[in-house]
Amino acid sequence: MYAVIRNYAGNNELADQLAARQGEVVELVSAIEGFRGYYLLRTDDGCASVTVYDDAAGADESSRVAAAWISDHASEINASTAQVSSGEVLFSA
Repeated sequence: MYAVIRNYAGNNELADQLAARQGEVVELVSAIEGFRGYYLLRTDDGCASVTVYDDAAGADESSRVAAAWISDHASEINASTAQVSSGEVLFSA
């Protein structure tokens, strides 16, 4: 499994905006082959998302489509550029 973590710092409203569009977000990331899960976290200074896929190809594709979706909705969603980390999941419980 592979995971992508996107950290959107400096914007406390983004979590609410993404949560309000939960259906769109889930539809977007779950359509990518190998989808395992999506999690949205509210952080002290914004939000972070964790997306899990079967392989690196799915994780990489999710980064591409997430960036395009945010860009397409930039006038509606005030989002900072995400700091993105990704890699192989070594274990899960």
